[in-house]
Amino acid sequence: MNKPDSNQWPRFSDAEILSLRGRKNRVASNRPYAFHLEQERNAQGEVIDVATLFLTNRECPFRCLMCDLWKNTLDSSVASGEIPTQIELALSRLAGFQSAREIKLYNSGNFFDRKAIPVRDYPGIAKLVSRFDRVIVENHPSLCTEDCLRFRDMIAPAELEIALGLETCHPELLQTLNKNMNLSDFSRACDFLHGQNIHIRAFILLKPPFLEESEGIEWAIRSLNYAFDRQVECCSMIPTRGGNGIMEQLERQGDFSPPSGNSLETVLERGLSQKQGRVFMDLWDAEQFFPCDRCQKARVERLHQMNLSQSILPKIVCGACCE
Repeated sequence: MNKPDSNQWPRFSDAEILSLRGRKNRVASNRPYAFHLEQERNAQGEVIDVATLFLTNRECPFRCLMCDLWKNTLDSSVASGEIPTQIELALSRLAGFQSAREIKLYNSGNFFDRKAIPVRDYPGIAKLVSRFDRVIVENHPSLCTEDCLRFRDMIAPAELEIALGLETCHPELLQTLNKNMNLSDFSRACDFLHGQNIHIRAFILLKPPFLEESEGIEWAIRSLNYAFDRQVECCSMIPTRGGNGIMEQLERQGDFSPPSGNSLETVLERGLSQKQGRVFMDLWDAEQFFPCDRCQKARVERLHQMNLSQSILPKIVCGACCE
């Protein structure tokens, strides 16, 4: 991999990022594009069912370098009433959703972007989700405003948790990712939310572009510590993937390669060993990081069980791949 100095890392304009995209998937404004029931360890240490809904709405205005969530978004805002309709539809069709104690409303962007989730839909959404123990949404640090407090009050007695994309605490790399924020913005958002009794989780990238394998591990751990130092309760570690056009270009240039399975294991082990808060490794399509057919399933399952138990389990020893 090429190794330019961080001061020489390129900055990408929105136009450059857009120019390398493929086509969006076909989605409908009155239907979530996906929903499922998953298990997660909650703040009280219990493994619970969580209803996870992926809402269809307008594309996020921030063009993050590594993001491919735009694939399931619309080019325009949804009409009033369509987001509650999506939630109601998902809950009516989600098998076993009655067992879910928490709900994630992920919208491929920012819940408190008024052009994505209309403020006038807050009461209708709240009526559908207030029965859950906790409602988890995703949001950009710059959009943590009074709207968060309004929604928090509407969903009571459910608690509100906001997931913020920190991505990395490497200041130069954060600017290269085109996040339209800096570390001070993240810290201010955490201070605001924590002061208003709103729970916080953070999304952190494992091995973003321009980092070698060992650097990817080290900066993931540094970023995890940075988040926990700012009252974040749990961190979801996201292995950086291709799939949006510009990441493939960076890979061809030698400026990016996905993390290895060993890096996923190392980061989760080190994160859990610090016992600062819950640490999860995102395992969506995780098989791609474990190319060995003999140990692939066992190693992904080990990470899944570590997510649930929040404890380090014995390593999988494989004679075929020597990892």
